Amino acid sequence: MTSRISTGQMFTQSLSTMLTRQKDLQHLQQQLATGKKIVTAADNPVSAGNAVTLDRAVAKLEQFDLNGNTVQNRLNLQESVLTQVGDQLARVKELTLQANTDTLSDTDRNAIALELKTIQESLLGLANAQDGAGRYLFGGASDANAPFSRSSGTTIYNGDQTQKQVEIAPDMFVTDSKPGSEVFIRIRTGTSGVDAGAAAGNAGTGVIADYNRSNAGGWNGGSYSVVFTSANTYEVRDASNAAVSTGSYADGETIAVQGLEMKIIGAPATGDSFSIGPAGTRDIFSTISNLVSTLQTPTVTATDKAERHNALQSALRDVSTASDHLIDARAEGGAQLANLDKAASMREANTVTLKTTLSSLRDLDYAEAITEYQLQSTALQAAQSVFSKMQSMSLFSKI
Repeated sequence: MTSRISTGQMFTQSLSTMLTRQKDLQHLQQQLATGKKIVTAADNPVSAGNAVTLDRAVAKLEQFDLNGNTVQNRLNLQESVLTQVGDQLARVKELTLQANTDTLSDTDRNAIALELKTIQESLLGLANAQDGAGRYLFGGASDANAPFSRSSGTTIYNGDQTQKQVEIAPDMFVTDSKPGSEVFIRIRTGTSGVDAGAAAGNAGTGVIADYNRSNAGGWNGGSYSVVFTSANTYEVRDASNAAVSTGSYADGETIAVQGLEMKIIGAPATGDSFSIGPAGTRDIFSTISNLVSTLQTPTVTATDKAERHNALQSALRDVSTASDHLIDARAEGGAQLANLDKAASMREANTVTLKTTLSSLRDLDYAEAITEYQLQSTALQAAQSVFSKMQSMSLFSKI
């Protein structure tokens, strides 16, 4: 059987071959121009799909980077602010120690009170610090407005209690700056969870020199008072005012109070009372306000001096506790900054791995592509040459 190939069929095949070569060359030109192995998803659907998935993973890591940078900036600012607050409290402690002496005059103490007022205003400004983006550091989730304000001599917290969680890596979170209520407001008074104080109406000169939990233990967490029944005897009463023990008083000796201990110096009068029990909380602004009020109150009698010493001793303990509280807050922030550094290293390593994989899927091997381009160009030239010669293979050319 004889197969017949028509002239039209030869022309069609030659044209098809040239068009295919031109298409391949055009695709190679697009690859060389873009540097991408996959110009369209049709080139390699599986690799294109994998590349899209990896692109999303890289974009997510980039968002984590932005999250980390934002919260790191805020935590660094928090550290700076808390350092300044700590310095201010150190000055408050220094001034309180300076004022807690009988050698100063009322004028001297009033001058100290004026400096304390200035420090209080400075602390208010620090508590209302911003992060550079118009958001307040210590407002919690309500950080669009200033978290602290003054009204009738009282500092008011206007923020909320939320401490935001920020995702900085897959399933890895850090906490944002602390709400101001936890930094400046809810500060334990006293020491070691115990607080003590002299009753406002005491008529003697008794001053609380020290107090704490007893080494023997046994405190049930209750509140008690030491009430002097005479100049040298006292009763320990519980919260219901029922006497639980009695004792004889000697200046400077430790008084045992149901698992607690209290040392009183001076000469308490009959009916004077000293309380001891679980510590409450007080904001640092109120502590300074109380200090200012104490220092601005004239001292006339020995009882006035004892009241002033009790107030200043209490303020010293409260300021020391507030300083420790700030150190703890700074330590928490430092731990979060350390986590941010770890997360940044992890993100960087993951990003390098993902981009390397993406490059193997999508980036062009120029040496291979140029070689292929030259081969396809040669093939096209050959097809064109064949087509040109085929045009002369006709009987009409012999006429």
